[in-house]
Amino acid sequence: MADTEFRLTRAGDVALVTIDNGEDYTKPTFFGEAALRSLERVLDELERGDFSAAVVTGKPFFFAAGADITEFPNVTAERAREGSRAGHELFGRLRALPYPTVAAINGACLGGGVELALHCTARSVSTAVRHFACSEVFLGLFPAWGGTQVLPQLVGPETAVKVIVANPLRQNRMLTGPAVAELGIADRLFEPAEFVDESLAFARELADRPLERTEPDWADAETVFRRARTAVDDQVHGAAPAPYAALDLIEGAREWPIDEGYRREEDAIAELLPGAQAQASIYAFHLVEQRVKKQPGRPLVEPRKVEKIGVVGAGLMARQIATLFLRRLEVPIVLRDVKQEIVDDAVAEIRGEIDRQVAKGRYEEGKGRFLGSLVSGGTSYDAFAGCDLVLEAVFEELDVKKQVFAELENVVSEECILATNTSSLSVTEMAADLGAPSRVVGLHFFNPVALMPLLEIVRAQETDDVTLSTAFEVGTTLRKRPVLVADAPGFVVNRVLTRMTRVIMDAIEHGTPVEDVDEAVMSLGMPMAPSVLLALVGPRVANHVLETMHETFPERFPLSPTLANYAAGNDEVVIVDHDPWTREEIVERVLEAVADEIHRLLEEGVVAEAADVDTCLLLGAGWPFFLGGITKHLDQTGVAERMFGHTFSDMRAAAPA
Repeated sequence: MADTEFRLTRAGDVALVTIDNGEDYTKPTFFGEAALRSLERVLDELERGDFSAAVVTGKPFFFAAGADITEFPNVTAERAREGSRAGHELFGRLRALPYPTVAAINGACLGGGVELALHCTARSVSTAVRHFACSEVFLGLFPAWGGTQVLPQLVGPETAVKVIVANPLRQNRMLTGPAVAELGIADRLFEPAEFVDESLAFARELADRPLERTEPDWADAETVFRRARTAVDDQVHGAAPAPYAALDLIEGAREWPIDEGYRREEDAIAELLPGAQAQASIYAFHLVEQRVKKQPGRPLVEPRKVEKIGVVGAGLMARQIATLFLRRLEVPIVLRDVKQEIVDDAVAEIRGEIDRQVAKGRYEEGKGRFLGSLVSGGTSYDAFAGCDLVLEAVFEELDVKKQVFAELENVVSEECILATNTSSLSVTEMAADLGAPSRVVGLHFFNPVALMPLLEIVRAQETDDVTLSTAFEVGTTLRKRPVLVADAPGFVVNRVLTRMTRVIMDAIEHGTPVEDVDEAVMSLGMPMAPSVLLALVGPRVANHVLETMHETFPERFPLSPTLANYAAGNDEVVIVDHDPWTREEIVERVLEAVADEIHRLLEEGVVAEAADVDTCLLLGAGWPFFLGGITKHLDQTGVAERMFGHTFSDMRAAAPA
């Protein structure tokens, strides 16, 4: 990672400070120790210089991403305090300059980048900005360079709570440039073409005439914070301290002098950053933002070009996947199903989604018509003849899928890759009777396809390197985060979740009320109650996966009569033994079952290391960041050591079976 520098140039009587790490816009600009030393040198010049105003901006398309999170692992309380104090001192000097300063937010502005901008006299923002956020609470932290103090004083408690707490807890929701201006965080909204020049002109205006702002409204502050704490309780159930600390600091900003607010942030971050949740969040961030992007396990061979795609099936998942293929790859898409009316309905729905994207301004009308013209379908396999990749998304029955592949092999070219979206069946068995099983691979998408970032890439016994490399390339183009898994029942996400589901059903079948089971599991900070997750996945799907797992591992995955009832549309709970479990028993048994299954996954070589399991659960199941996925939590709480005599972080997987 290149060091970030603050470069000072003159634009007449205005100082222009550019934040730059010397790399292109795809490499974020972070504030590590070297960057803060560079800022200190520039502040010396700004304090000595004869400037009428100053403008701070970023390299093209990127303002700043904030603190360098790679410096956070294993940090001590004193080191956390020092880091917070260093930011306060430097940003405080920026705030105290004797002339107006403008943060010209030209691109992505995150975390400490937002805090730097808030310490300027005013802010301009480009209409092209798509990523503006205080993401710290999402990472088990809070803005500790003055953000919790300066933002509420600027825009009031409601907006401050939204930006610092509520948005991060909604899967790190970002603001656009226009939204930043609408909320009053930015004072001017400019088009990107003349953005820096207009920001310089704005700074000169401020030198002649100070900006007048309306004082923020704190009249309903008590209601705002009461509702905010209730919302946080509903989301993290007391399992994560960061959002509560952030709310306390935002609330205090109304009365505290800025220096006291800074000290309060320093005290709180010294306690929080070395803690288990923050360290787990940092580990999780490394997995999903750094490690998975390096695509461990991807073969170093050229992928095949994919210029036409077939999808067998036109049901819910098939339609979602086909839509994603169309939008991201922009190549011809052919669907096939047993009835023409099903295909026609699917094609109409996909084109309707493109029309909705046009209405939202994502595509111009001409582009929308072009994309709509690329999707077609019918009841014959003949249209697949020119495809480079065909994905089947039909019923989860092995014989049906084998028949689909057999019929495809008679039509497609020898180079065409055959993929399956199976959620639990053996890809190896699916390909066993083919003449070229080496071109078969699993592409396991998660519902809803457009939103869930994980793609489990399943390598069957015969899958060759070119097929695998192409699967990775397609997944990357789809903007998914591919994780390589070996061909084993349930792969990773469904196998772990099904083991957990079986414990939950066991608790219910011992007479534990469903709401008590939900509360127990939610106490881990899970994003939704098990009963809600079951309804979202669908009891039929969940029961089918359980049946598949039961065939291979009957002792660990016994069938559930209650889940079978749910799958059949019957809500009756079957009590096998009336002996209700306590909350503590439920949590303990869930964690032990999950730990046992993950240990077995690693022993079998289903994935290369525990980090892969965590990545899958974070991206495919919404497992909380502040747990670090799951193995980090099992290590931190001593569950792994107690059960296996070692931590998951010390464990390497066996070679794939």
